[in-house]
Parts: sequence; structure tokens; C-alpha cells
Amino acid sequence: MRYELMLPHQIRKAIAEKWPVALPLGVLEYHGEHMAVGMDTLAVIKTLELFEKEGDVVILPPFYYGAASYAVAPPEGNGSVQVGGNALAPFAEELFFGLLRIGFRNIHAIIHHQTENFAAGMPTDLAFKTAGRQAIFRFLEKERGEGWWGSNAMADYYAEHAEGGNFFNWVQVHPLMPADMNGKYPFDHAGIGETSLMLALCPEAVDAAHFADNDSWYTKTAAEASADLGNQGVAMILDHLRRTLTA
Repeated sequence: MRYELMLPHQIRKAIAEKWPVALPLGVLEYHGEHMAVGMDTLAVIKTLELFEKEGDVVILPPFYYGAASYAVAPPEGNGSVQVGGNALAPFAEELFFGLLRIGFRNIHAIIHHQTENFAAGMPTDLAFKTAGRQAIFRFLEKERGEGWWGSNAMADYYAEHAEGGNFFNWVQVHPLMPADMNGKYPFDHAGIGETSLMLALCPEAVDAAHFADNDSWYTKTAAEASADLGNQGVAMILDHLRRTLTA
């Protein structure tokens, strides 16, 4: 369900049943002359909408204003919007803290931008990962007081942790395309892989008439894109979301 359309009784049901709460997280970034600047975020939104047809999920309003950087192209006339990680982290902490206050304990931010480096981290996902941890520590201290972890009530902490009862999993950040998709689907920037995803998920974000206007190395394969290839990638992403959000 779209969070902004939910009524209080529906929110309480989602909390009680531990529905996953998903934040589409992304950027506005130049993706060649043929594709919309919101591609990274649109890919998350559209696949979550497909996942929603299979099961219960709360989809938060998307956040487009991540750290796009100007590594691909300068912003003038090209559209990239850059908000640095240092500015993102305080916002993200307040957002996650607020969601914890509401009662959600199964919160997931899903990101596509720069996730070929997800293991090491890039500015947007690192800001939200750190913010998630900070929000959890802050929330636990508010609810349980200082010294909460050292109290005798936490004597079973390590045993519960080993069994999966880890409250630091209340807020997590995931790539839209996991590492096990490497070699199975092309990971690129505005090339055949991303263009195919948009043709499958959001075809209005691609204008084939502008393929010829591209002169960048990373867009050379864009004209080879197809909705069929994109649908193969979507199927892999949905498998990943099933594993991640229903665990």
C-alpha cells in the first residue's frame, strides 16, 4: 500500500503483521540524451509496485534527492541534482527515527544509484545506512534508557542475535540489483542494461529518437536495449526483493 493513502487502522495492521516498509531511494541524474533523469529512482518505484501485487508491503513516498554527483556530467542543462551525504544523513536519521516511533520494525531503503560499489558504499547509501544505525540507537535509548544493553534483561542478546532476533535489522539498506546478478544482467549507466529496465518498467522514460544524440562511451549500447531484456532483469530483481523483504 502507498503510505500516503493509508488510514490509521491500516497502519496498525501493517505494524501488527510486521509488513515490510520500503523506501524507494535514489537520485536525479543525467542518463544520456535518451533517458529520463529519474531513472535510478523510477526503477525502484516500478519494481516495488510489481512486488506489491504479490504481497503486503508499505511503499513510502520516494526520495529522489540523493547524492547524484557530477561525475557523469555537469548539471548545467543536463539536470543532475546533487545533495551531499553530510546533508542527507540528518534527514535520513529523522525519517527512520520517526518510522520507528510509529511502530514499524521492518524498514528497508532500496537504492539503485552507484550500487556496483554497494559493498564498499557510496555517499547516498552510506548516509542512509549510518542514519539507520543512529536512529535505532537513539530510539532504543529513548525507550529503554541509558545502559539498556548492559542490563540483565539483555542477558540473552547473543543467543537471540544468533537466531535472527537482531533489532539492528529494524532498518536496512539494500541495492535494487544484488551482487549475484553480476554476469547475468548488464549493469551499466544509461547503456543497454538500464535502458532495457526502463523500456520494461517505464517506457515513457525512454525516447529512442534521441539515441543518435548520445556521444558518451557509457551510452554506446543503449540503442541495443529491449523490453524483453529488461523483463529478464525485472524478474531477477523481483526474486531479490522476495528474499529481502519477506525474510
